[in-house]
Amino acid sequence: MQEVVIFWFRRDLRWEDNHGLFRALSAGIPVLPIFIFDTDILDKLEDKKDKRLQFIYENCKKLHDHFNQFNSGLKILHGRPIDVLKYLAQEYTIKEVYTNHDYEPYAIKRDSEVNEFLVSKTISFHTFKDQVVFEKSEVTKADGLPYTVFTPYSRVWKAKWAAQTCPRYASEDLLENLFCFSSEFPAIDSLGFEATTVDVDYDLARIQPIINTYDASRNFPALPSGTTRMGVHLRFGTVSPRRLAQLALACNETWLNELIWREFFMQILFHFPHVVTRCFKSQYESISWRNNEAEFDLWCQGRTGYPIVDAGMRELNETGFMHNRVRMVVASFLTKHLLIDWRWGEAYFASKLLDYDLSANNGNWQWAAGTGCDAAPYFRIFNPAEQTRKFDHESKYIEKWLTPEDLMIPPMVEHSFARNRALEAYKRGLANG
Repeated sequence: MQEVVIFWFRRDLRWEDNHGLFRALSAGIPVLPIFIFDTDILDKLEDKKDKRLQFIYENCKKLHDHFNQFNSGLKILHGRPIDVLKYLAQEYTIKEVYTNHDYEPYAIKRDSEVNEFLVSKTISFHTFKDQVVFEKSEVTKADGLPYTVFTPYSRVWKAKWAAQTCPRYASEDLLENLFCFSSEFPAIDSLGFEATTVDVDYDLARIQPIINTYDASRNFPALPSGTTRMGVHLRFGTVSPRRLAQLALACNETWLNELIWREFFMQILFHFPHVVTRCFKSQYESISWRNNEAEFDLWCQGRTGYPIVDAGMRELNETGFMHNRVRMVVASFLTKHLLIDWRWGEAYFASKLLDYDLSANNGNWQWAAGTGCDAAPYFRIFNPAEQTRKFDHESKYIEKWLTPEDLMIPPMVEHSFARNRALEAYKRGLANG
């Protein structure tokens, strides 16, 4: 059998500045690059035209086509990772398996299972930090405990960044060390999904001006140049986070803070995995949510009668994207105006967002609900009308997503009434917590 090293692509769909790929290509044995369409994840997707699946598929195709230049390709596999690796161990003499760290609970469990199997076959399993600048316990308090408040975390993050030389892993220069093989790239329907459309490209030259003015433009959802839309690229690793951090440091600290928030929430999830299903602050579990299913459905459909909320939900449902300012408004509306459990909203966003990331989605929903580690106080309740006046005063964003008929929908609840109801519910919950 042919002797290979395997590099397993996951949340790092790029050939440039890829830490684990660089290490694999430096190992001295031809590298077989693989991607596994994981049925443990895919079987839970109800939408057969899921844009995230299309995004992954098209970026895998880009990798495959690029590797063709080196008489290689990206080997596409479909199944449970442990079963796929057992199959590969029968087809090749695998000396080592390389990949990059993944910090979500499912990924940690999956990698532990994979490592156990590989060890039983005397195959080394190497994983590397790649999807963040600082991970796990690299940014901690003086006593070694994790930060649970963003501001001091970001301060230490920036000091640590300033004190080091940012590494760059020139994996793109070593691609001649790929294992030579030829294979057809599978059609998407062979994976059980249907083709759809999604934008997979980005241009750092294009987003540079957006970063430069990000602090001034980020809160206005009608501005086409107000956001870089790099979230999905960070989510699936089609861009190096180290490269983006260098760019942000040189251009705009506000945008750099957005990158740091991402890493803050990742380390929260790593150190406090209970946040996946429970409030970070346990006393908030005593809140009596109303959880009215009919009202939740109206929120999902963008038919609440609050134009800024409805526009945001229509944008999400149609595109898989929602502007960050609007995400805060719709999350506050669901949890405070309707008193619906933040977990309902988090799950809906998880089913729709192209840039869905467990740690960030969870962290931001708990922030909005007031239940999280570094949360908005529970008594901060966004007034949708005031948010519209501040950030969409000409209604350009609203008019983009809503028809005149949509604007005639009466508000499902009056703001002052909803605000007072939420305050009372939170007070009672905290008193009982």
